[in-house]
Amino acid sequence: MLLRHLPFLRAVFLHSVTAFGGPQAHIGMMLKTFVQETPYVTEKELMEYNAFCQLLPGASSTQTLTLIGYKRGGVPLAVLTLIIWILPASIFMGAFSFLLQYIDKRELGTDIFKFIAPMAAGFLGYAVIHIFPHAIKNTITQIIMLCSVAATYFLFGKTWVIPALIVAGGIATNFSQTRIPQVEEKPRKIRWWNFWLFGIIFIAAGILSETARTNDWFGRKPINLFENTYRMGSLVFGGGQVLMPMMYEQWSLRPEEVKEKNPNVVQIDQDKLYTGMGIVQAVPGPVFSIASFAGGMALKDMGGEMQLMGCLIGMVAIFLPSALLVLFFFPIWHNLRKYAAVYRSLEGINAVVVGVMIASSFYIMRDISFIEPKTVSLVNLGVIGGTILLLQFTKIRPPFIVIACLLLGYFL
Repeated sequence: MLLRHLPFLRAVFLHSVTAFGGPQAHIGMMLKTFVQETPYVTEKELMEYNAFCQLLPGASSTQTLTLIGYKRGGVPLAVLTLIIWILPASIFMGAFSFLLQYIDKRELGTDIFKFIAPMAAGFLGYAVIHIFPHAIKNTITQIIMLCSVAATYFLFGKTWVIPALIVAGGIATNFSQTRIPQVEEKPRKIRWWNFWLFGIIFIAAGILSETARTNDWFGRKPINLFENTYRMGSLVFGGGQVLMPMMYEQWSLRPEEVKEKNPNVVQIDQDKLYTGMGIVQAVPGPVFSIASFAGGMALKDMGGEMQLMGCLIGMVAIFLPSALLVLFFFPIWHNLRKYAAVYRSLEGINAVVVGVMIASSFYIMRDISFIEPKTVSLVNLGVIGGTILLLQFTKIRPPFIVIACLLLGYFL
């Protein structure tokens, strides 16, 4: 199986080391890499996977890519896909937790990344151009899309916005009775052990962590760290932009209030956490890899070996809930699609996804200079337009576009 899927896994690896811009931009890159270049999935399937993952807590782009692997080769390939996708960013962020003390923050200039944001906007624009004709076909989908654009832009980062929009969009398109499933799909077997494992880990980690805290066990920080991170990965909606404030509150603000009574509480210096939050924005791959950095910083005072263990705990605990939930719920979703109500919902859900992507494009461009009288402003426009044109009309692969933008940032 591994040999047969090596081309796919190679594509996943290249995607993992060049996927800048956050989860919405990742969809544009997936569209080019896994749909246009090599049809591992169709545009319709990619849209459905992305919409479905928005309903679940956890890392949506990670879950979407995991489902592509699941479709290609079942659970074994899904797990391999997940590992290859998360490892590069997690290794980099974990290593950064060791190197931070040796780096002058003034030398952490990110000029090389200054054209990554317009490039991400270009990838999003390309995705919208391709997906729009398939998703926006009538008046109701146009209205849903416009409402989604407004709600996502003005409430960006709120945990409930995207799930609420998807549910509302699915309900809205059910008022029409004309669309019914055309093909009877074979039901997929539901693996209940995924859900039971998720629940058992969640409950056991909570009980063990609280017991360790109450009895002030020696060396209890790794236990508390795992429980904190696993809980965040299980409950966070809205991606890394929501996860990072949760980490800040859990590990920087709250410990200041309780450390007199609880000196062994997991705590991360807020300036160092801020630095990690800034660096992860410039690292390709999932934004959730910030957990690897945070885990290392949380156990830094326990020695090098425990710091390395903290990086591993952070990586595993933040991504494990996402994987277990998506592999459990997707067969259920697949089986429900044969019902007319769910089938009609897909139309509204896809319209919401397009609206979210458009709003994300505007949100990214909000902080990009366009009208200031300087060279960079003109280059930003050129990067956005050039990215869309290269993706649309050439066979240049996304990694080469990313490298070109990095070099542009270095030399300009």
